[in-house]
Amino acid sequence: MLREAFTSRSHEKEWGDITMKEQIIITIGRESGSGGHAIAKKLADAMGIDCYDKKRLVEGTAKISGLNRNYVKKLDEKPVGFPFSGRIGAFEESPESNVARLTFDYIRQIAESGESCVIVGRCADSVLAGNPNVIRVFVVGDEEDKNRRLAGIQQISLEEADEERKDTDRVRRAYHNFYSKTKWGDSRAYDLIVNSSRLGIAGTAEFIKGFAEAFRER
Repeated sequence: MLREAFTSRSHEKEWGDITMKEQIIITIGRESGSGGHAIAKKLADAMGIDCYDKKRLVEGTAKISGLNRNYVKKLDEKPVGFPFSGRIGAFEESPESNVARLTFDYIRQIAESGESCVIVGRCADSVLAGNPNVIRVFVVGDEEDKNRRLAGIQQISLEEADEERKDTDRVRRAYHNFYSKTKWGDSRAYDLIVNSSRLGIAGTAEFIKGFAEAFRER
């Protein structure tokens, strides 16, 4: 299947050559409005490692592929449009799946370099499945808090924020579920699920940092 070719390949066997504790990669899946991106940035800063968010991943994907940056940005983290069949072959790969494949390749390159980092979204939890140095995190939040955060950031009403949040989550869910064996937000697919409404952005980042440090020391 397409998602197996993209997010698994044979990498689960290859990761066994990576030395534990020399590297740590934290993947951040997130509900819209949960502050997942802000948490990822604070976490990376606190740990002294890079954060690969939309901007960094788009730039990196464009660089390794030679594609136009704006083209990659337009299709970044977008699900394949119906009625695309999902098969790879001559003239069968959609623009969305082509960008997804290249993004996954770039994420693998980051991991294979030995660099420690935080990676936001883009099925990184599935792309790096089997890598012993990966911590898979999913950030959720209370609906009211998520709506308030979005409304404040985008200067829109709470009603508009609610609709936008739901639309964004639908897109993220479709993207992740199309390419991954696991389901977006399913607790069985992650090492840690945390509600940012309980500790706030800074507190959640610090909590994940503590989890990562305990993981590294075990």
